[in-house]
Amino acid sequence: MEAIPLMFILIGLVAFLVLFTYFIPIGLWISAAAAQVYVGLLTLIGMRLRRIPPPLIINSLVSARKAGLDMDTNVLEAHYLAGGDVNKVVLALIAADKANIDLEFQRAAAIDLAGRDVLDAVKMSVNPRVIETPRVSAIAKDGIQLFSVAKVTVRANIDRLIGGAGEETVLARVGEGIVSSIGSSQSHKQVLENPDIISKNVLSKGLDAGTAFEILSIDIADVDVGKNIGATLQMDQADADKNIAQAVAEKRRAMAVAEEQEMKAKTQEMRAKVVEAESEVPRAMAEAFRQGNLGILDYYRMENIQADSSMRKNLSGPDKTDSKK
Repeated sequence: MEAIPLMFILIGLVAFLVLFTYFIPIGLWISAAAAQVYVGLLTLIGMRLRRIPPPLIINSLVSARKAGLDMDTNVLEAHYLAGGDVNKVVLALIAADKANIDLEFQRAAAIDLAGRDVLDAVKMSVNPRVIETPRVSAIAKDGIQLFSVAKVTVRANIDRLIGGAGEETVLARVGEGIVSSIGSSQSHKQVLENPDIISKNVLSKGLDAGTAFEILSIDIADVDVGKNIGATLQMDQADADKNIAQAVAEKRRAMAVAEEQEMKAKTQEMRAKVVEAESEVPRAMAEAFRQGNLGILDYYRMENIQADSSMRKNLSGPDKTDSKK
């Protein structure tokens, strides 16, 4: 029976030691004191209560103090609670100090909270980065298409990291400058002979304004000749003009055919009316005979006149109908 209470006592002691070492990290406190970074035990307990990992703050503070930076736990805790990366900010401050770059903790923390990699920015300030533009297509004034690729050497500008545009903006501006430079060239041969014309024109436009970078140089890596866009456009325009002319001619032909058909219809209609009128002549003559308005002598006289007219017509020349036959 005495073993059971002893077991509970041991469990209680172990739990107490675990909680004690958790809230009061004696080992961390001793290692910080060994590095001549003195932090009170109450400060470590306060970090635990504020749910701040003491090893992160203490190790970052030791690194900063050993690098000669004056820093305390309050600013590191505040940055951690704000959602920042304490370790990366401290490393960026150390790197900036070694490279003689003027960078304060408040600015480094603001850059980190803005979502930018402050350590990478410091490294990029010391060691500029080369970024390559995508293949840019442009057309010279002689209508020849050129494809160009440029390599842009940029350096991070610490003062413009907050609110400055990123690499995408720099690449877009450089691509726009390449298109403008090639488009203003009288001939594609000028660009092929002196590609540095493009880089000089683009670099002189101050494309890094409002960005988080400083453009150091723009080098044309490759220039390829594409299609003769001017000739292609002229051919397309000629084809379009030809199609328009054919459409207009077809429209006129259709109108002429329609007019011809209409004239034929009118002629047939007139012939039908003439035939209809001629068919009424015998009826009129019969009616005139019945009413006594036309005698037999009048009828023979009319026949003689018609025969005489037909004879004169035959003597004057062949009939058009007969000539066609």
